Amino acid sequence: MIARLAGLPPVWLVLFASAGAVLGRLVPLGLPPALRGLGLVLVAAGLGLMLWAALTMWRARTTVMPGRRPEALVTGGPFRFSRNPIYLADLILLAGLMLALAAPAGLVTVPAFALFLQRRFILREEAVIAAAFGPAYDRYRMQVRRWI
Repeated sequence: MIARLAGLPPVWLVLFASAGAVLGRLVPLGLPPALRGLGLVLVAAGLGLMLWAALTMWRARTTVMPGRRPEALVTGGPFRFSRNPIYLADLILLAGLMLALAAPAGLVTVPAFALFLQRRFILREEAVIAAAFGPAYDRYRMQVRRWI
């Protein structure tokens, strides 16, 4: 059960967000009220990007689950700008949460989470996609950056 949960990026998002919130309380920094509002905007943007990417994958009839073999190489929608728009959305959401919770010290979890996602999920997924789609994926990878 725990190993299965560890394979789900949203579980890690919750853990990093919790760590960031705790860090924000341990190291209280001043935060202008406008930045809390910006945080809510970022949360909404992250959720919107996540939904857009998931719907794009659903329309292509491929999986959104990490570790599963994709049925299609998705290059449209948000995948025109980022090879990993759902992971990018996770980072935007995490940054937004830290601002909305008035925990700016917790923003240090954003790059840490990016590195974690890359090592734990993205590199493995890229290998699976490359094996499945070969030259088509190589061309896509040359045109679109991993993050943005």
